[in-house]
Amino acid sequence: MTTHHRFAILAVCTANICRSPMIEILLRAELAPGGFEVASAGVQGWDREPMDGMAAMELMRLGHVPGTFRSHAIDTYLIESADLILTATKWHRSEVLSLSPRALRRTFTLMEFAALSEQVDGADPRALVAEASRQRSLAPAEVDIGDPFRRSPEVHRKTADQIDEAVRTVSSRLNSLVAIS
Repeated sequence: MTTHHRFAILAVCTANICRSPMIEILLRAELAPGGFEVASAGVQGWDREPMDGMAAMELMRLGHVPGTFRSHAIDTYLIESADLILTATKWHRSEVLSLSPRALRRTFTLMEFAALSEQVDGADPRALVAEASRQRSLAPAEVDIGDPFRRSPEVHRKTADQIDEAVRTVSSRLNSLVAIS
């Protein structure tokens, strides 16, 4: 009897109140049920705070309910438990790697992994992550998602749309690999 371990994804931003909760909630909505676990965390230690109101409104605009989301501070357990870590920026990626250098092959910015997932192949999600790591040089140079915190509604909308598009790309690719594996 084969046991399948669910593919765990961790989304990371600064305080875990804007970008990474959007990534988490959108991934949960888009990924095939039962095959994935999704969590999020912040590198600057906000813990148990609600999602930013503007970020929550953008999620609702996109057709999703933020629910009772509460922020979490990142820790090595979350990093080591993840099969794929998606950060908002290269700086967040560096912060993750400062806590756990072994996570390098599993850590990408969301935009970087979205671009790579369309360019590389893998037989299953873990193989896709491994190949994306080997082919990281194919990713675009501009892979950061700007911080909308305390910015205008237009900035929040642009950020949400950017995240939504990247999440759809990643989810579609991961779902296609779960369906055939």
